Amino acid sequence: MDRREFLGSFLGLSGFVLLGNPLFSLSFSGQSENPNEKREREDETRTTFSRIIRHALKEEWGSLPIGQCMGRIGTMLIGTEYVAGTLEGKGPEICRVDLTGLDCVTFFENSLCLARIIKKGRTDFADFIEELTYARYRKGILTDYTSRLHYTSDWIFDNEKKGVIRDITREIGGQKFPVEVSFMSSNPRYYPALVEFPEFITTIAGIEAEINRREHWFIPQKRIRKTQAYLQTGDIIAVATNKKGLDYGHTGLVFRDEQGKVRLLHASLKQKKVLLDAELHRYIRSVETHIGITVARPCSVSHPEELKHDYPDYRCHEEVIGHGDERFPDKQTLPSE
Repeated sequence: MDRREFLGSFLGLSGFVLLGNPLFSLSFSGQSENPNEKREREDETRTTFSRIIRHALKEEWGSLPIGQCMGRIGTMLIGTEYVAGTLEGKGPEICRVDLTGLDCVTFFENSLCLARIIKKGRTDFADFIEELTYARYRKGILTDYTSRLHYTSDWIFDNEKKGVIRDITREIGGQKFPVEVSFMSSNPRYYPALVEFPEFITTIAGIEAEINRREHWFIPQKRIRKTQAYLQTGDIIAVATNKKGLDYGHTGLVFRDEQGKVRLLHASLKQKKVLLDAELHRYIRSVETHIGITVARPCSVSHPEELKHDYPDYRCHEEVIGHGDERFPDKQTLPSE
């Protein structure tokens, strides 16, 4: 969905997950439009961005596999306040970014896009906005609110076609996941943009129907522990939900710690901040509506001069290897401050 966490806190749905927006704007529902406060958050966002880039250059994160680079970025965001709805705002759709407050989607999406520009050797804030736009919108093109990849299943489908990630769920033992999304078109009152532009509802319903016609895969909750052997730091975890009309209820990143444990690095609605949480299988079991996971692996970015945003079906082919294989990146440590 679109900002499920925005609606999760709003509706008491325990953090659902829709996705989200080229200009640098911090205007969004539920937060003050005070110009001074807005300017402070913009400045703080740029400061956080610059701090991450400085660490990346100093410690040569660009030479790391992209997943490990994402792990380093994600841990630098630990402690960031949980804030929902930062992609929402009045008027035409724009690409918003706010590193002072993150929800589960903006956390993994920002971590991914920061890692991609670092791997490409592009470290300007404008490069970050361009990368976010490419990942956040259908075919990498922002047109209006309906071009945003609101549902996580749609985000995975589109970004796999763009060569940003690869859905490895089926390869590591996944089974078919019967997705029947409808929440947005059925509940437009919860979406400021659909209230302001009701003509978009029909388009959203058409997108939902297309999503429902596709094949989707997930690892059921009871099989996650065994599957963890195939997971690497930086893998994107979409948590499948049994809530009617939704596909996924939460998102986060895999982080394999110094003991080799597979933990969830995420922006937690319950804890109100970004944190490194329990082992993945234990976390999934702790929420009644979490029924399994889908795993999206970030694609390698290693040849900046050859990189182009060629949408028509550019797919990456990341090898899936298990924990214990000598090629497996076994452990991650927290970066120095």
